[in-house]
Amino acid sequence: MRERVRKVIDQTGYAPNRAAQSLASNRSNMIGVFIPLVGQSDLFSDPYYGKLIRGISRECNQQNYILTLFVLEAGDAERDTFANVVNNNFLDGFIITASTLDNPFTDMLKQRQIPFVMVGRSADEMGVSTIDADNIGGAHIAVSHLLRTGYQRIAMIAPELGTAVGQDRLQGYQQALRERDIEIDEALIVEADFTFEGGANAMRQLLPHRPDAVFGGSDLMAMGAMQVISAAGLDVPGDIAVVGFDDFRDALNATPKLTTVRQPVERAGSIALRMLIDMIDRPETQPSRTILPVELIIRESCGALD
Repeated sequence: MRERVRKVIDQTGYAPNRAAQSLASNRSNMIGVFIPLVGQSDLFSDPYYGKLIRGISRECNQQNYILTLFVLEAGDAERDTFANVVNNNFLDGFIITASTLDNPFTDMLKQRQIPFVMVGRSADEMGVSTIDADNIGGAHIAVSHLLRTGYQRIAMIAPELGTAVGQDRLQGYQQALRERDIEIDEALIVEADFTFEGGANAMRQLLPHRPDAVFGGSDLMAMGAMQVISAAGLDVPGDIAVVGFDDFRDALNATPKLTTVRQPVERAGSIALRMLIDMIDRPETQPSRTILPVELIIRESCGALD
C-alpha cells in the first residue's frame, strides 16, 4: 500500500496542503521577517539587507519553512501593520532587524508570548533573544589600526545614535582613542544615516576640521566620504585615510580599495532562523544573546597594507 501511494504521489505531483496541515498541527511553518527601515535606508540599495535575507532564506529552505518579508517605514502606519500581522496569529514566529532603540515591537511580541529573535542589539536586554556582530570590538580594531599606522586626528562618521549599532560603534571608536590618551574632539564626530549620501554630507562637514583619517560607520558611508575627499582635490589615503565597516562587494571595487571591518551578515541571518525554530519547538527555551566576531580587512584606503 505504501508503494502504491508513493507511485500515485509521483504520478500526480501531489504536495501537502499547508493550510490543512497548519489546522491539524497548529503550526504554519511560516515565519515573518520584519525590516523597519531607519532614516533614508533603502532595502534595495543597502547590501546589508540583501545579505541578511539571503542567510535567513537559505536556512528556511533547509528547515522547510516559508519566509514572509515585511518592509516598513517609520511611524504609526508601521506599528499598525505590525500589530495586524501579529494579531493574525498565522505566523509561527518573527525575526526583526533592530531599528531605533525605542521601537515598540519587542514589547508587543513579549506580551503576546510569540517567539521572536532580533538581529541587532535590543535596548531591552531582558527576555529578548538577539544575534549581533561585535560592533564595539569592530570599531575598536578599526580605529586602533589607524592609530598604530600613525594617524592622530581620526574623525568618525557615526551611524544614527538613536540606534544600538550607532551607539556601539561610537563606543568602540571612543575606547580606542582613550586607550591612547587622545582627547575626544566632538567636532570630529558627525552623525549620518546608513547611505552613500549620508557619508558624503558628513564628510563635507568634517573637511574644515582637517582630519587625517576617517572611520565610516558603514561601507556606504565610507565610500561617500571618499568621493567628497577626492572631489576636494585630496588623496585617499595620502591626505586622509578611510576605513569602513561591513566588507560588502563594493568595498573591494572602490578606488582605492576600502579597508573595512568584515561582519558575517549572512551567517547572522542563518543563526537567527535556527534560534527562532528552537524557540518555536521548545517554548521553555530561555532568551539568549549571541555576538559574532568580526575581522579587519586591510586594503589600500588606510595607507598600510601590512
